[in-house]
Amino acid sequence: MNLIEDGDGDRDGDRGRGGPDGLPAPGRAARRPGKGMLSRRRRRERAPLRIRFRRNRGRRLRRLLYAFLTLLATLCAAAVVAYHLTSVPKPHPETVTQSTVFLDADGAYLGRRGPVDRQDIPLSAVPRHVQEAVIAAENRSFRTDSGISPKAITRAALATLTGGDPQGGSTITQQYVKNALLSPEHSLARKAREALIAIKLDRTRTKDEILEGYLDTVYFGRGAAGIQSAARNYFGVDAKSLTVAQGAALASILNIPSYYEKAGSDPKVTAKLENRWEWVLDAMAASGSITAKQRAAALFPAFRFYPPGETEGQRQYLIDVAAKEAADRLGITEDRLASGGYSVTTTFDLALQDGATQLAQQHPGGEKGVRVHTAVVGVVPGDGAVRVLYGGSDYARQSFNDAVSGAVEAGTALDPFSEVEHAGEPLSKLLKKPAPTPLDLASVYATVAADGKYTGPYTVARITKEGRTVYRARPDVRQVLDEKEALVAGARSGAGPTPVAVAVDADTDADADADVGAGSAEAKGFAIAGAGGGITRRTVWTTGYDGRLALTVALFADRAGGKKGTTVPAQLPNEPSPTGFAQRVAAGIWDAATSEDGSKGGSKGASESDAESDAAN
Repeated sequence: MNLIEDGDGDRDGDRGRGGPDGLPAPGRAARRPGKGMLSRRRRRERAPLRIRFRRNRGRRLRRLLYAFLTLLATLCAAAVVAYHLTSVPKPHPETVTQSTVFLDADGAYLGRRGPVDRQDIPLSAVPRHVQEAVIAAENRSFRTDSGISPKAITRAALATLTGGDPQGGSTITQQYVKNALLSPEHSLARKAREALIAIKLDRTRTKDEILEGYLDTVYFGRGAAGIQSAARNYFGVDAKSLTVAQGAALASILNIPSYYEKAGSDPKVTAKLENRWEWVLDAMAASGSITAKQRAAALFPAFRFYPPGETEGQRQYLIDVAAKEAADRLGITEDRLASGGYSVTTTFDLALQDGATQLAQQHPGGEKGVRVHTAVVGVVPGDGAVRVLYGGSDYARQSFNDAVSGAVEAGTALDPFSEVEHAGEPLSKLLKKPAPTPLDLASVYATVAADGKYTGPYTVARITKEGRTVYRARPDVRQVLDEKEALVAGARSGAGPTPVAVAVDADTDADADADVGAGSAEAKGFAIAGAGGGITRRTVWTTGYDGRLALTVALFADRAGGKKGTTVPAQLPNEPSPTGFAQRVAAGIWDAATSEDGSKGGSKGASESDAESDAAN
């Protein structure tokens, strides 16, 4: 019994107290709780699985919420900091570069020079209905939004992330920022910066300022950037003259300019654009921008076909001469002129010019290999304004200007001045030229028509930049012949105080030619004075004048030379008669210059042009 009790006690002691000093008894290992005991304890302590899942899910949701709120707060803080650090950048050089526009004496569009077809105009020069058409087509909430469209930004961001096509639909403010202020890359960083700049721009600029910048830079197709260039390109008018229908059409083009630019020449494109045009007009009527009567009266406008290329047509000869003169007057290079945004009003009469082109191009040409050249110049006596300047049939095929650069053998054309002894400068130099240009000869006879007063020929009447006149022509009139010498020269050319028709030509049929050429021009007191270049028949001159216009027509021929790119003189063909053809051209132009529709054509110089432009301003 005692042994059992002692043994039990020892076992109990071993389990509870251990050996001396609380250590396990020697030779006996410490007992550990059995697996069964731990399992029972864990089962008692562990919560049911369903409860534990709910607890864990709630904990996770709270953590996600905290993380989201932290991220949102960080993003908001970053956005605030980014907004304050963001400044509105200056426009890209490409978007502020403007072309220089050339106009005829009456303000009709001749053409442009420059890397882009763009000219800035103030918003006040854009009719209100055109402004509202653009807003209706592009951003109907423009007047009230904050400069951005969250929906459009999200759509564009998703397209960028998924590698889809770049998305549009931005506000007018965002489009202006994208077009004028930022590079064209597509990235989330750029889109974020675009939005920040748009918001800041909306808060620091008026809506009218933003709309003006947008209308001056947005692309309309056909190479035209800005509403002014678009109006001229599609309809041949200034922006201020756009009708409701035309304004809505241009606004409709903004959706896909590279596609809709073919309107007017591609029937399918024209039909699609008309559908969008109807949609824009309906939106304008619904918003009250136009009346129901205006909506009902609107007819889809007729578009101009694509204008000639930069090096095609005949007008580039005019622009060449005027651009060189304008650059000289301003003391800058032609490159700086082309990108300076100037408006150059020339002395040319576009109606007379087109008439001269039509008449000159009626010549059938010479035999195979012979090219017949026709040059026409018309100068206002006593003023020097060049009204007509025909230098070739097509600038793309021949950039050389026969009217101002072609030295044509004078023959007997200067014989009436052979006994003039006291000609002043620069007339004396012109009279000594064996091969003057048609412009030279027209200036000489203009001096006779002006009673001996010589005025250097000029083609630029006025230059403006941003509405401010920076140059105005002031003709330098000099008395280079006394009236008696002028009268003698006129008489020797066959003209008295009132000019009469005369022809001097080496051709044996010259008199017959003169009769053919005089025509109705003679009846109006216009002298037709022809002069041939000798028996070789390589040149023919016809000059006529009165107090309103001195007109010179020159014909000459050439053929390809022995070396590539060279030419040699050739004989003019017998049919049609060279002198007769030249006189018919002169008579036709004079008829146009003095007709009821073009009665002003031969006499308006710088002083009258200035008065009209000042009145317009």
